[in-house]
Amino acid sequence: QVQLVESGGGLVQAGGSLSLSCAASGRTFYAMAWFRQAPGKEREFVAATNWSGSSTSYANSVKGRFTISKANAKNTVYLQMNSLKPEDTAVYYCAASRVWNTPTTNVALYDYWGQGTQVTVSS
Repeated sequence: QVQLVESGGGLVQAGGSLSLSCAASGRTFYAMAWFRQAPGKEREFVAATNWSGSSTSYANSVKGRFTISKANAKNTVYLQMNSLKPEDTAVYYCAASRVWNTPTTNVALYDYWGQGTQVTVSS
């Protein structure tokens, strides 16, 4: 059974930091990513990594503030979020691809999704 289980969301003041984790199990995954969805908005790309962690990509809105990393031994991907802003408030979703091994921003290329974790940044 394939599972992606996110953890680490919560409430933080603007300028603060949070770290999200996504533990994947059930099969081999390749590219993994974080997306987010704010109320009334479409799901948007945040960051992605290939299987080894040697190649990453970021949305312009988070570049320099967020860092995606991967612990292959644990089949876990992390998102370190620093200098958080109120506009970062959203439900954050972990995603994984069973085929692609490039850190793609295309939501359609990810086959598996976690249940989401809420991140709220107060001003």
